[in-house]
Amino acid sequence: MNTILVTGGAGFIGSNFIFHYLNNNPEDKIINLDLLTYAGNLDNLKALKDHSNYVFMQGDINDKDLVSKLFREYKINAVIHFAAESHVDNSINTPDIFIKTNINGTFNLLLCAYEYWYEKPFLAKKGLENTLFHHISTDEVFGSLKESGFFSETSPYAPNSPYSASKASSDMLVRSYAHTYGLNAVITNCSNNYGPHQHDEKLIPTIIRNALANKDIPIYGDGKNIRDWLYVIDHCKGIEKVFHYGLKNCKNKKDNEGFFDNFCIGANEEHQNLEIARIICEILDTKLPKNTSYKEQIRFVADRAGHDRRYAIDSTKIREQLGFKADESFESGLEKTILYYIQKYKG
Repeated sequence: MNTILVTGGAGFIGSNFIFHYLNNNPEDKIINLDLLTYAGNLDNLKALKDHSNYVFMQGDINDKDLVSKLFREYKINAVIHFAAESHVDNSINTPDIFIKTNINGTFNLLLCAYEYWYEKPFLAKKGLENTLFHHISTDEVFGSLKESGFFSETSPYAPNSPYSASKASSDMLVRSYAHTYGLNAVITNCSNNYGPHQHDEKLIPTIIRNALANKDIPIYGDGKNIRDWLYVIDHCKGIEKVFHYGLKNCKNKKDNEGFFDNFCIGANEEHQNLEIARIICEILDTKLPKNTSYKEQIRFVADRAGHDRRYAIDSTKIREQLGFKADESFESGLEKTILYYIQKYKG
């Protein structure tokens, strides 16, 4: 049985993951630590309120006393670290918050994990030999692509926003703890997620919300920025595969070595922002028709500062080594997402 500290589990990806993981691994226990900032919502997890293997704790990942206490009290043997400030626009306006949460917070988690799990570098405490720190990251750490090419596990880091720079920094901290202290760690870098429970500020919920409210649908610049879109449950399946792979392999590591590996998770679903807005409007035209098409509400607005042009992920490694593939096409995932938000916004 594993006792896993999940950080940011009341957020979009974290809450979907907790449901998915507990359903597939009923013997494991999850301690969910979330500060419940604007992006966290306990309603996402209300169905787990009385679950015997789920505990919620409101708190800050920067609070060393609290985090250390959770490790001791619950005998944590694994961390899956989702907690992060993640909206690029917000990072441009308030970069200091991103430094505090994404860099300092990740460092505090690594420090507390190391202090609880290890006697000294490369020497785990008795009974804590098989521990794992799984860091959830983004493809944005690799910068921006031209019209061709893909990000992979060997791509150089070239972050272009305060958000992606803070995530790149946190990735490097995780890597350093594996190589310097022997901490067993894995990093997953995912493409853009979408699906139920995503915060209203993100692209797809914004398009749907504004369309249904008969407001302008804002599209940055010329709308031709491209992202590789991954349905959130497919992402959760990929995380689960990497997590179990990490736990299995940390048992087989050599003496005086920490286990470390990284995987990129994507769905090979590249779409322009403008294309996404038009597809959503076409679906809404059939599901909730009105006198004019929702496309008439699309408006181009001033581009975001430093807006990366294209992201795309090569998922060959996780597909060939771990058998991962996305089950949802962009069309099927978007259909489910739109139905969720129609219910949310229209009741």
